[in-house]
Amino acid sequence: MPTFPAHDGTRLACHVSGTGPPLVCLPGGPMRASAYLGELGGLSAHRRLVRLDLRGTGASQPPADPATYRCDRLVDDIEALREHLGLERVDLLAHCAGANLAALYASRCPERVGRLALITPSVVAVGITVTADVRLATARLRAGQPWYAEAYAALENVVAGRAADVRWEAIAPFLHGRWDDAARALDAADAQEKNGEAAAVYGSEGAYDPAATRAALGELPAPVLVLAGEVDLNSPPPAMARYAELFPHAELAVQPGAGHFPWLDDPARFTAATAAFLG
Repeated sequence: MPTFPAHDGTRLACHVSGTGPPLVCLPGGPMRASAYLGELGGLSAHRRLVRLDLRGTGASQPPADPATYRCDRLVDDIEALREHLGLERVDLLAHCAGANLAALYASRCPERVGRLALITPSVVAVGITVTADVRLATARLRAGQPWYAEAYAALENVVAGRAADVRWEAIAPFLHGRWDDAARALDAADAQEKNGEAAAVYGSEGAYDPAATRAALGELPAPVLVLAGEVDLNSPPPAMARYAELFPHAELAVQPGAGHFPWLDDPARFTAATAAFLG
């Protein structure tokens, strides 16, 4: 497992697998170890995956200064990895909250980005609002599932601001195209793989300037893929369409039947779409 120094001396770890040109993969969570990305449904057959454990997660060292967990400050770690790999430009794949980091990196270092694949991305860094109506409409696509009634009732409490009445685990099936053993295992591992202290800092005050980020991304020369899951409650397709519109050279792909982890729901379809974009 390769390690390399961040600019402040923190030792960071990346996990390399597969063949082909390198593809740096940024995990979500936020601040979840990259292990849950696995081989991204077989994408490692097309690209050499370089999964980064962000500082303080997985096999990466915690920093001396916890304030460096903030998303905008993690941009320097992506630049340190690019330098470590000896790449003039880096292809990036980012999932969920990792897309906030990818967006900040692309806005700050546009000349360093080759291709950018945003997989069911968080929209916080770019200031897109996902309304309660959109989330509820997305959830209703799952009507008829055996878990639906309890999950939908819990979701209604969330969007109504009654979080104290919520069993949060009841909503978990909405994040998966299939609520099977693999989905349950991935969901259960979240608590063990996430650094809670770092997650609390990641999006803290000062991390994001959505207007500035949107303006910068509007001039990004790199090709961009925004991949949405058809039934993803976290990153529903209407919000993903608005995200894709921020870029001058972006395509939107909506994976049928997929949730927030599309490589798990339909590995072949996910790999085909993502590999075709990456080239």
